[in-house]
Amino acid sequence: MWVNVRLILIMVGLVALYSFTLKRNGERKLAKSVVEFIDEDGQFITQESVNKLLIENNSNAQTIRKDKLDLNKLEKTINANEMIERSEVFVGINGVLKAVVKQKTPVVRVMDDAGSFYIDYEGNRMPLSTIHTARVPLVSGDITKIESEKLCELFRFIYNDDFLKKNIIGIQILPSGSLMMMNRNFNYQIEFGKTMNVEKKFNNYKAFFQKAVQDSSITKYKNINLKFTQQVVCTK
Repeated sequence: MWVNVRLILIMVGLVALYSFTLKRNGERKLAKSVVEFIDEDGQFITQESVNKLLIENNSNAQTIRKDKLDLNKLEKTINANEMIERSEVFVGINGVLKAVVKQKTPVVRVMDDAGSFYIDYEGNRMPLSTIHTARVPLVSGDITKIESEKLCELFRFIYNDDFLKKNIIGIQILPSGSLMMMNRNFNYQIEFGKTMNVEKKFNNYKAFFQKAVQDSSITKYKNINLKFTQQVVCTK
């Protein structure tokens, strides 16, 4: 009987001590706030800008009590920024409030009558940054002429291919909905046609390019037509 009472008292004491520790920990102020970007490329938004969202415009993270934090709310606030794809916010045992941030990935830059903006990897609009410019193809013409998902698939295909990413610098959308592309190092135009058989057309182009560079004929062409998937038609 006495043993059982002692066990109950010990358990009550442990619970009380744990509750007291939690309360004291919650009342403690944050040590500092830290923003970490996981992107390999340049930053489109500054750490200071994200940090302001993280500490909800308080002047200093050390003025914030741990128990006043709503981590889900902070993540939603950061994720609402047009430059950011997703974030994870947490507090370490050392009292550091940390945000790990993944920026959006621009795949092309569009120029139209309304101005200029990026389209990111997910197919969403992304504003230009004042601190970093992405080296991506420039798209001109009316992007509404082409089904958005097909167009975004083509943009992603170029972005994911090392050769195309380095060589295709411009994409013009013609009134017919066909595409005309520009190469970085040579003056010829690439008639791509409609957004169909994308992989086949690009494979044909890469095979042509490799051969034309080897036999030094690459500089002789003014037009490379990829519309016909069985052959590449070149015009000098």
